[in-house]
Amino acid sequence: MSFIKVDATSDFSYHNLPYGIFSTSDNVSDLSLLSCSEFRNKKYVCKCVPKHRIGVAIGDLILDLSVIKSFFQGPVISKYQNVFDQPTLNAFMALGYEAWREARRTLQVLLSATESTLRDDVSLQSRAFVHQSTATMHLPADIGDYTDFYSSRDHATNVGIMFRGKENALMPNWLRLPVGYHGRASSVVVSGTPIRRPSGQMRPEATKPPVFGPSKQLDIELEMAFFVGGGNTLGEPIPISKAHEHIFGMTLMNDWSARDIQAWEYVPLGPFLGKNFGTTISPWVVPMEALLPFIEPNPIQDPEPLPYLQHHDAYTFNINLFVSLKGQSMAEASTICKSNFKYMYWTMKQQLAHHTVNGCNVRPGDLLASGTISGPDPESFGSMLELSWRGSKSINLGQGQTRTFLEDGDEVTITGYCQGDGFRVGFGSCLGTILPALQR
Repeated sequence: MSFIKVDATSDFSYHNLPYGIFSTSDNVSDLSLLSCSEFRNKKYVCKCVPKHRIGVAIGDLILDLSVIKSFFQGPVISKYQNVFDQPTLNAFMALGYEAWREARRTLQVLLSATESTLRDDVSLQSRAFVHQSTATMHLPADIGDYTDFYSSRDHATNVGIMFRGKENALMPNWLRLPVGYHGRASSVVVSGTPIRRPSGQMRPEATKPPVFGPSKQLDIELEMAFFVGGGNTLGEPIPISKAHEHIFGMTLMNDWSARDIQAWEYVPLGPFLGKNFGTTISPWVVPMEALLPFIEPNPIQDPEPLPYLQHHDAYTFNINLFVSLKGQSMAEASTICKSNFKYMYWTMKQQLAHHTVNGCNVRPGDLLASGTISGPDPESFGSMLELSWRGSKSINLGQGQTRTFLEDGDEVTITGYCQGDGFRVGFGSCLGTILPALQR
């Protein structure tokens, strides 16, 4: 247990200790200070840039790792303490599996109730801890590449039924391999960033020519994603037996989707403009070590996957997931989905092994997402496409509000946590608000 008091309902218990990138207005980078001096000498306006720092969340606080980096004295990470001075997690991710485990052990010792180093040093605490309410969160990593999978059987079946009928719901390859597509890393944004309604080409009526305009079927996708830690050399696959050593940690994701744009462009090459206009992730990355107590048996896969995709160790996680929606005129948000990450058919280890089996190289900070997470019950459907069954029925939000798809001003929040005995391991929130399309 920690000397920091943490409420039982907090996402950020001592058992969690997620990593994130934060800044505060009172701490600017050295480069910014130099720039400020030059600007002042020339009588220009000073434009300070707050320094991006690596932090660990516990309760309502953030522990600044740049302040306590000298305490990381383990055999692996002691040589690389400067990674905690970096403005992203990429360098730390690149150190690999043993370094991550070692760093976590150090943090658990420093924050424990029985360790005096931080507990009894008031001066050190004043420099090392920041209240989350005073911090601005940023993307955890410089994301070089982003891949989105399609790994929920319930979701894939629902969508297949809508567009192809029950007899042909799943395509022949779906039960044989983790289907995925390469997304757009440049439009991945951190929670709280507004999302502009996209415009594009659509064909609302099959017998008429396509039209151009703002999407009328803007949707959410409840997802989770993991960051790649240590990468692989081009041409050398990551074997599934070693895949877990390359998975740094997990985050929440909302892969915003324009269904009408997507439906028209989808054939023959799949997602493009209907997907690449915005993807939101939560700012905190929960390390896999924190999630291991919540591991569950993997789903039974029939037919049995090919050998390169087979693993018998459990790597499915019991993570409770929620989606809420609040319209501009609503007094409070309404929960529209309650789901769980354990509903996934393909595991993260299988996703990574498949992604690299052809020799594709992944790098520290690459983001691999689950695809929409839907369960067997209607309340667990992870998209409005499913909740409204392709717009054929209304989603009741209460307070006199209904939706089929998103309206301008709607605020969508995804949350998730693992429930322990008197504590939680959570992810914070993944929030975005819809802005109107630009006038053309």
